[in-house]
Amino acid sequence: MPQGADRTALGPMVIVAADQHEHSPLIIDDIAREILPRTGRLVIAWRPLRKALYSATEKKMPGLWASMLCRKRFIDDKLLAAVERGVGAVVILGAGFDTRAYRLSALHGIPVYEVDLPANIARKEAALRKAFGRLPESVTLVPVDFETQDLAEELAEHGYRSAQRTFFIWEAVTQYLTETAVRRTLDVLSAAPPGSGLTFTYIRQDFLDGTTSYGAQAAHDEFVVKRRLWHFGLHPGEVAAFLAGYGWREVEQCGPAEFTDRYLRPSGRALPVSEVERSVYAERR
Repeated sequence: MPQGADRTALGPMVIVAADQHEHSPLIIDDIAREILPRTGRLVIAWRPLRKALYSATEKKMPGLWASMLCRKRFIDDKLLAAVERGVGAVVILGAGFDTRAYRLSALHGIPVYEVDLPANIARKEAALRKAFGRLPESVTLVPVDFETQDLAEELAEHGYRSAQRTFFIWEAVTQYLTETAVRRTLDVLSAAPPGSGLTFTYIRQDFLDGTTSYGAQAAHDEFVVKRRLWHFGLHPGEVAAFLAGYGWREVEQCGPAEFTDRYLRPSGRALPVSEVERSVYAERR
């Protein structure tokens, strides 16, 4: 993955931890704060700093704050439904500091494989051990660089068996990869049996190529032009065909309209949602 991608893992959990101070948090997560470094905990503890963080986030990409929260809620919903259907394993690709494996009681006893860059895996393990003393027995941390290592081989070496129905989570990762790495990862996921599920997010291709900024020119300038971190994108209308080539059927795709109707309006949260990133749920055919 491009240099610097490993330093983006913490940001979403800072937002989740900050949202716990709201009257109606979109995600209930009492673990997020515990795995943050001391500076992160200090930022979210003081309301003026939370407001400043929100303002800075929205200035760079309007609607990003709510987009991060809604995509996590969307993925949680699909994951919990899959658990009810009897999924046998969960693989979180690019897990970062995500807390699903620890805060969702429905996952207890289900093998969860958290995959990420070696640097992120080391940081997360240290944070979890500092906060809780140990890792849950059902969680396995798998260090992998999607660009240079064999994902299937590394998962197998850590105990994952591709013959079991699996729910894959690929949140806020694809944009950091080359198209080659995205397709290679989907090749691995294509070995999953029918009944498996996949949730992932992607950045719109028209944003990446500069055709439409969606009010987020500052983010384009930083992540695409200056730091060259974001590489891969899709057009919403081509997602279904793209997935079908790997044996996956697109079931649902969500953006601002869907997230507003499903999560924000019912909770009384009047927040904008970015159109730059979209979320998809698919099932193995």
